[in-house]
Amino acid sequence: MPTITTPVRPLSIGPIELEVPVVLAPMAGITNTAFRRLCREYGAGLYVSEMITSRALVERTPESMRLIRHHESETPRSIQLYGVDPKTVAEAVTMLVAEDRADHIDLNFGCPVPKVTRKGGGAALPWKTDLFRAIVEGATRAAGDVPLTIKMRKGIDGDHLTYLEAGRIAEGAGVASVALHARTASEFYSGQADWSAITKLKETVTSVPVLGNGDIWSADDALRMVDETGCDGVVVGRGCLGRPWLFGDLASAFRGGHRKAEPTLGEVATAFRRHAELLAEFFESEERGCRDIRKHVAWYFKGYPVGGELRAKLATVESLAQLDELLGTLDADTPYPGEGAEGPRGRAGTPKRPALPDGWLDSRELVGDDRARLVDAELDTSGG
Repeated sequence: MPTITTPVRPLSIGPIELEVPVVLAPMAGITNTAFRRLCREYGAGLYVSEMITSRALVERTPESMRLIRHHESETPRSIQLYGVDPKTVAEAVTMLVAEDRADHIDLNFGCPVPKVTRKGGGAALPWKTDLFRAIVEGATRAAGDVPLTIKMRKGIDGDHLTYLEAGRIAEGAGVASVALHARTASEFYSGQADWSAITKLKETVTSVPVLGNGDIWSADDALRMVDETGCDGVVVGRGCLGRPWLFGDLASAFRGGHRKAEPTLGEVATAFRRHAELLAEFFESEERGCRDIRKHVAWYFKGYPVGGELRAKLATVESLAQLDELLGTLDADTPYPGEGAEGPRGRAGTPKRPALPDGWLDSRELVGDDRARLVDAELDTSGG
């Protein structure tokens, strides 16, 4: 493991002190309380909920209210909101604060999913500087003493970058930190993250922490990002899919250690089973929890000699008892496969022209029918 030359200090996000400057990135359908609890059992840091649509939260839809629940073991409690209307976002923040449902609130301005950007949300929104400013300023005021942060991308594409101006606006609004996924919306998750953009943002935003996100597949990558960019901490997304122990590696690395988890197949199976159990508890349904764990099969067993037939059965499991029976057929002593289990995971997608509202790029301010289009951007419970 490389020696880091940039001093790494505990990360302060408002009043929240993190000994290890690591944040779990919000991922739709992934970072529910079950996965957050599992990752926390292995490491340290801040574990953020999946994206919750502010409108659904204000309307108190059953699904949004379930998604903001935290287990008693989760502290600090962190929730990410997605929204496009300043008034609704502020109302959602006010609700979370008044009802003591969160210790940290993050706003999402980085989602590249077409169903979000084509309506002006996610990574498309900072292009409209007046709207971005109104949302961030209103949310920060509503948050009061609860730290409010933002997560964003470089911009829409290489010709329409927004991150430096958005960083300055957010800093001026009083956010507690700014996180940058060093890709544009058009890149989705393809290619290589442009860490130099994190360096530029760090040079631009100087009064609050700047966090880097993109292509952190190992603790080595995290140390290298901090060293190369000078960022104050890292945000880890796809790198931990099927690898909750990555947070243990990160905690060790940032504390000056050299521990690297190299789990046997039996240890992977134990983590997978624990994840399924926590999902069943979260959904209050064993059947639904087992349905949800299916999408994690390929990530957990990446690189391990688990045959296609068994993988297929795991991907259709219906009960914990059936899961136990299937996992019991594995050779628990099978050693860690090395590089085969490491590196990129999750769908990268391919570079493409972002889906945007008609005429969205014609002006940096809301004009014409822009506001009417934005109304439809918050129809889902989750923003991703």
